[in-house]
Amino acid sequence: MPGNGGQTVTVHRASGAQAREHAAGGRIVVEDAAVAFGAEPNVVESGGYRFSAGLRSDPFFADLDGIVDDFQWTGNDFGIDKNVFGIVLEVPDSELGDGPIGVWARVSLEQNGELVSVDRGAHPSLTAYFNAEDVKEKYNAGEPADDWETYHEAWSAVLAHTGGYGPEDAEKALRTVLPDVLRHDRARPTAYPNGRTLTDDVTSARLAMVSNGRITDDHIGPHTDLLGEFPYLGHPHPVP
Repeated sequence: MPGNGGQTVTVHRASGAQAREHAAGGRIVVEDAAVAFGAEPNVVESGGYRFSAGLRSDPFFADLDGIVDDFQWTGNDFGIDKNVFGIVLEVPDSELGDGPIGVWARVSLEQNGELVSVDRGAHPSLTAYFNAEDVKEKYNAGEPADDWETYHEAWSAVLAHTGGYGPEDAEKALRTVLPDVLRHDRARPTAYPNGRTLTDDVTSARLAMVSNGRITDDHIGPHTDLLGEFPYLGHPHPVP
């Protein structure tokens, strides 16, 4: 929320019925953390949690100078072509329970007094490859619990078209991404699709999936400017 020309973030931990609501609810674990729009991150520690939100170097794509240099981040000296708005949260293991976990995110905006889901997901590039334009809004408003029943037939048809998949192979491939929840078994090494690290080549993984292995590399590497400590995302790149 805005404050004195800046922005702050409050993080809630909800469970049960509260966790199913679009509105924030539950116990506050980080309150009024300032959003960083400059070069240095703002790291907040609270009750075993660590949190940071602000402009950071994009960790998933290589330097793309000359492609989108015309775009600039309004109001400061940092460009958005190689930067992202990063939100990083570190949670105590005790808060996650035992066994594998599932992670997904939703973005909701207030429109006409109601919260409207404008984006959601966990696995990269799913809706871009699998959903037609007239389906994306419905997908964003939906719930992962309904994903398999709602989308597996249409997405199987996409795989048959793009990669020549048969029914059984299409189902096997889609079981890794539907429902759209990123699973992470902490007893196994972290590498997409078992979780996701900041250097995983997830775009190439999606290309390999939709092409049935015919395309295996997007030839775009990750940034090499990650930090060795929290919040891990590199410092934002200034506009030349």
